[in-house]
Parts: sequence; structure tokens; C-alpha cells
Amino acid sequence: MENPDDDYVYDEATGEWRPASEAAAAPVDALIVRDASGTVLADGDSVVLIKDLKVKGAGQTLKQGTVIKSIRLTPNPEEIDCRFEGIKGLVLRTEFVRKR
Repeated sequence: MENPDDDYVYDEATGEWRPASEAAAAPVDALIVRDASGTVLADGDSVVLIKDLKVKGAGQTLKQGTVIKSIRLTPNPEEIDCRFEGIKGLVLRTEFVRKR
């Protein structure tokens, strides 16, 4: 019997709401994130841009060859979270980076 005070979490894989305690106990599939050349990326890696990218909202362009250090993976395997001088909340698509 479920505890009425249990928090619920939406499970995107099954499309159902499940008790948080049940979701926490379920094994988490390892997320594999790959760069433009197919190399596996991990948190803390450094990447190099393979194309000039205009940064929306920042009014600047990141040039090809720019090194981005200490990336963080996101739940979306096609995006990585980055920090760069003067740009907060920078998210790059993995198709535009190569592991350094």
C-alpha cells in the first residue's frame, strides 16, 4: 500500500507518475554523451568549437578553435552546460564541439 504522503515523480520512459521512493530505487541508465566526432564526453572535460557560433542574448560570436574548459553534462545527450568569460548559462550542442 502506498504512503499518502509520498512525493510523486513523472517517469518519462513509461509515461507514468511513480512514488519518489520507487523512482530513487530504480537503476539509472548511464547517459552517453558524444561530441561531433563520436568521442565520449564526461563532466569536467575540455572541448574545442569546430564552428563559429553566434551566442543569442550575449551579442558576441565564439570563434572556431575556442577552448571551453570544465563542461557539465545535461540530461539531454545533445547538449552540454559550459562557462565562458562574460556569458552566463552557456549551453552548447554537442554537434559543434570536439573533445580536446
